Amino acid sequence: MRAKVEHAFLIIKRLFGFAKVSYRGMVKNGNRLFVVAALANLFMARHHLLRLQQGRCV
Repeated sequence: MRAKVEHAFLIIKRLFGFAKVSYRGMVKNGNRLFVVAALANLFMARHHLLRLQQGRCV
């Protein structure tokens, strides 16, 4: 279970540059975190999503 969560944090920190937070306000940081988490989920599911798309086009 822990490995799945650690992988998501790796993507958020390394790929999307969320390693250091600039303090812009709690609301802005929260919104940015939610968007980055959603993008990380899409990034991790990209192979599955592409396979589904290829299956429908053929």
